Amino acid sequence: MPGVKPLDPDWLARTVAIALDEDLGPAPGRDVTTQATVRPDETGTARLVARADGVLAGLVVVPEVLRQTAERLGLAEPELVVHKQDGEALTRGDVLADLHGPVQVLLVAERTLLNLVSRASGVATHTRRFADALAGTGAQVLDTRKTTPGLRELEKYAVRCGGGTNKRMGLYDVAMVKDNHVAAAGGSVTAAVEAIRARFPGVAIQVEADTLAQAMEAIDAGADFLLLDNMPTPLLRSVVDAVRARPGHVELEATGNLTLERAAEVAGTGVDYLSVGALTHSSPILDLALDLYPIGRP
Repeated sequence: MPGVKPLDPDWLARTVAIALDEDLGPAPGRDVTTQATVRPDETGTARLVARADGVLAGLVVVPEVLRQTAERLGLAEPELVVHKQDGEALTRGDVLADLHGPVQVLLVAERTLLNLVSRASGVATHTRRFADALAGTGAQVLDTRKTTPGLRELEKYAVRCGGGTNKRMGLYDVAMVKDNHVAAAGGSVTAAVEAIRARFPGVAIQVEADTLAQAMEAIDAGADFLLLDNMPTPLLRSVVDAVRARPGHVELEATGNLTLERAAEVAGTGVDYLSVGALTHSSPILDLALDLYPIGRP
């Protein structure tokens, strides 16, 4: 998708290898059904089709799945003709791609590529609903670290395809001071912030607050970013107004109990972001299918 940071190719190669190992056993592995019933020289065409409306993400993984599958089987890599791009809206029945080549490769690759593309497209579809709900408000929807272990790269890519923004990729790129960190630092937000500044200068620091007093303390401590957690809308508005009255610009993020129905209301308080863990921890997959035409092309 133009303008969207692509997937890390090294991550993609590792992830596809692990997924194929799950299906086939240790490399090169085997598919006892396909390899017993389909000749290695039989060719055919499969179509990747949308069975539901949504937003496409993850189609970029398909070439790597086909490449690794063909390599394991010692067969030619199927030809891939793409008809849609990641980030595009889909309608039930849309053909996303045609795959032509050895039927063994198509059948062995089927579940792995569907698992990855369906998962990513589900996240992108959910994200697009939030992005549409926030259109014109000036606020953006963010993801969180509540991702599927091993699939964070894909799920955060899917958020980008759906019109959302990645918050932080992990524990290494942004510091977030939460209540447990404050407790561990002796009950002081200031002490926690100062410790981070001393150990990791230049790293952006976000502080969680659930009251106006905590928000003001965090700003006084030098926080760059506030996470306003589970605040009712009137309190959230009061905190935003108080923070905006201070010199400088501190970015504000609302989180907790954020639904599509409430998104525009929360954005109306003046926050910069809404972070929604459900984008990655609760998005249902988008139903996709790989329909095989074993003899010739459809």
